[in-house]
Formats: sequence, C-alpha cells, structure tokens
Amino acid sequence: MSKKNVSLSLLLPPSEGKAQGGRGHWDPASGKVAAFAGLAERREQVARALAEVGGGDEKLLGVGGAHLTRAQSVNRSLLGGPVVRAAERYTGVVWDHLDLASMSPEHRKRAGASIAVVSGLLGAVGVDDRIPDYRLKMGASLAPMGKLSTWWRPAVSAAINTWARRRFVIDVLPNEHRAAWVPDKVRGVSVSFVERGATSAGAAGASGTAKVVGHDAKAAKGRLARHVLTFDGHPEDALATWSDDRFAIVVVAL
Repeated sequence: MSKKNVSLSLLLPPSEGKAQGGRGHWDPASGKVAAFAGLAERREQVARALAEVGGGDEKLLGVGGAHLTRAQSVNRSLLGGPVVRAAERYTGVVWDHLDLASMSPEHRKRAGASIAVVSGLLGAVGVDDRIPDYRLKMGASLAPMGKLSTWWRPAVSAAINTWARRRFVIDVLPNEHRAAWVPDKVRGVSVSFVERGATSAGAAGASGTAKVVGHDAKAAKGRLARHVLTFDGHPEDALATWSDDRFAIVVVAL
C-alpha cells in the first residue's frame, strides 16, 4: 500500500444531542463493520439495564427537565426502537462541523469506511450503521455493569484493534471515551487540543505542559476530522497541514 493511499481509522465520540425518530427496528447485532458484530450481546445488556432503571435518572444521564423526560422515554424502548444512520443521528458540535452531508460522494464513502464512534450504549459503531435514539455517557456508572468505560474496555479494545489493523489510526476521543480502548498492535496517533500559544511548541506534534481543552475545542475537532477525511495524502500529512485560529493539536504516537 502506498503512503498516499493508506487506509484510515478515525475514532470519534458520539454527541449528547441526537436527532429524533427514525424507521425500522434496532437490532443490536446489526451493522456493516464485521469487527464490531461481537459487541451485540453487550449492547443488548446495556439496553436492558437502562430499561430496568426506567431509562435512567438525572444523576445517570446528566440532564434534567424536558431533556430528562425525553431521554428516559427513548432509553426505556431501545430494543426494537426506530433507527437512522449514526451520521444522521449525531447532531452535536463535532458532527455539525464535520458536516458529512456536504462532502463529495467520494469523501462520504471514505468517511463511511474510516469512522468508528465509541459509545456508552453501542461500544463501537460504524458511521453508516443504523442506531436508535439514546442518551448514555461512556463515563456513567450503570448497574450491574458499573462504570461503562471500564466494562466496555476488553470488548471495545478487541473490536477496534481488529478493525484498525493495517490502518493508520487517528484517535480524537475525549478522555472518558479513550478510557474504553487500549491500543494493541495498531499504528497511529492520539490527538488532543490546546489553546494556541499556550505551549511553546504550539503545533502538530507539539509537546509541553499546556492545559488540554475539551468542550471549547469541539468545533475544531469536527473541522480536523473533516480535513483528515478530505485530505489527498497520508493522514500524518493531513495532521501536519491542519491549522486553526484558536487551537493547536498535540499528537502522540499510540
């Protein structure tokens, strides 16, 4: 495989905000990525556990009011619930700035083959897989599993490492999702965001003690993901040529 045509694995978080509705019925075993098929039983376990606790309370789900009522409703009826593609279900800041819908057919096809979403309900899922509406953070503790990132870790690690073998991985996950995956025999980098000028290195490949930023960098994370997917060359070169007015990236080899 040439350096230019290397296959990409791009690890993204889900969004807390999600499009409502859908068609058909969710089957935890469904999906286009063969390596993720083994997660079906655990997906069903999480769905049944959520139903057992009435969809979850304010502490578990991290929302209140009308948002809590809606989240409880969808979480109680996940199995067999209506589905849409993950690319359409996730509507948060990262996904708005990734903006898959506006990509060329060629780049959308690459995104479909390259993106895996690490999720508290689904473990890992392809961007073209059809998923239900839900609300559940990877850092949540849900009985009887306990903290989901820890509970998911063995299965998610095996699934992603199998899928990502012979690819170049770019991990832009938040820490709570990154905690569910232990890289093994894969090649690639993890990417974090820092305020531009906060570290003397201040660029791709930077090192230093600057504070890593989270929520504020979501838009930049989406733009970076789009840049990598639409870049005509090796993913490492894509990272080296990306720039943002506010944020720099810190790139660490896996």
